[in-house]
Amino acid sequence: MKILKDILYKLAIESVTGSTDIAIQKIDFDSRKIKENDVFIAIRGTLSDGHDYIEKAIQSGATAIICDALPENVEKGITYIQVKDTNTALAFMAANYFENPSEKLKLVGVTGTNGKTTIASLLFQLFQKAGFKVGLLSTVKIMVDESEYKATHTTPDSITINHYLNEMIEAGVTHCFMEVSSHGIHQKRTEALHFVGGIFTNLSHDHLDYHPTFAEYRDVKKSFFDSLPKTAFALSNIDDKNGPVMLQNTVARKFTYALKTYADFKAQILESQLSGLLLKVNDNEVWVKLIGTFNAYNILAIYGTAIELGMDSLEALRLLSDLESVSGRFQYIVSESNVTAIVDYAHTPDALENVLKTINDIRTKNEQLITVVGCGGNRDKSKRPIMAQIAANLSDKAILTADNPRNEDPEVILDDMEEGIEAHNYKKILRITDRKQAIKTACQLAQANDIILIAGKGHETYQEINGVRHHFDDMETVKEILEQLKK
Repeated sequence: MKILKDILYKLAIESVTGSTDIAIQKIDFDSRKIKENDVFIAIRGTLSDGHDYIEKAIQSGATAIICDALPENVEKGITYIQVKDTNTALAFMAANYFENPSEKLKLVGVTGTNGKTTIASLLFQLFQKAGFKVGLLSTVKIMVDESEYKATHTTPDSITINHYLNEMIEAGVTHCFMEVSSHGIHQKRTEALHFVGGIFTNLSHDHLDYHPTFAEYRDVKKSFFDSLPKTAFALSNIDDKNGPVMLQNTVARKFTYALKTYADFKAQILESQLSGLLLKVNDNEVWVKLIGTFNAYNILAIYGTAIELGMDSLEALRLLSDLESVSGRFQYIVSESNVTAIVDYAHTPDALENVLKTINDIRTKNEQLITVVGCGGNRDKSKRPIMAQIAANLSDKAILTADNPRNEDPEVILDDMEEGIEAHNYKKILRITDRKQAIKTACQLAQANDIILIAGKGHETYQEINGVRHHFDDMETVKEILEQLKK
């Protein structure tokens, strides 16, 4: 049991009705999970408003309510605390409830459009190989040292974040690497966390279904760096035009990385093959098992972070050469008939273009490049025609298919995508709504030495159709089909 007043530290309280000197069991923002002596925090979400469930929470046993607007009927014996913003209140209360675990380890946040998962996951790998106990909060999974948990959001809610950070402290974890999404920043999920460092990857077209303008999307990312303490480091990709913007107002120690311009951490690609990259990082050469220019940037971000966290530079390079690619990020297999199938999470125009350009740089041009690509339903529609245009321009054949249609008609999504196809590319395009059939068709079209790219879902093991998640794994599917076709 905790005392309510102890977990209200740093909250901007506007009014209090009732006593704060009461014992409480736990805090939650989901009225369905509220039990006897719990605190209910009423959050205004995109689909529902927690203030509509205050009465239900009280009926379930809540003894304290955190809200930004008091209900008309204030019940006797219940404590009501009015705050300006309940998302911010949730962040601080969650941190206080778990006794501020982020202050007891080295927490590094990774933000940007693309590369967050790769950088956070490979930093986890690198520091684990260096002998540290490490934590990971990512799109793919949550790791507490050796224990793995399922991830549901890129940046989880404040209670979940602090719960797992607390688990990390109990497990003796010293470093944690965390993906920080624009949604997470905007919804104050990272508000009360203590970061020792922040990494900016890049910024391109994404999440404009949530953010009304690209400028707001950029500024939300920037606010993460604005909030870093002066004891932290801010590491930014200076080749991205928004890289300098992220560093403008931060009081953290500023560092940069780049391939094209002068930076604190600089790399040159000496060789690029399907098996990996030979890089010159500052003054040393290193071979890594990752592929493509975009991964050269990721390697620099990882290297720079390792140095800023106190690792010896030669030790960091040695460990970099041993890192394995992340699930669903340029993950590939070669079939017995010598067809290369690549699965990648690329779900933004910039990420898709990067992956296709990487493949085109490596290939001999004597083989076909067949791309299977879709766009998510109930998400930013403006990127659909751009994604299809990129796929058609940079592939020999492109198959437009379903991604996660969610509650949208997949045919309508494909119509939107097809609007981006230029007249001279029409003969390159196939429309196959069923994703498994689309992958099967790509495999049937492929001859020896051909390359298939299956883009958009990467590590995901489901397909969401009409609000229901069905098991679907791109890598599992393409392996199975290629195996069947050899018989």
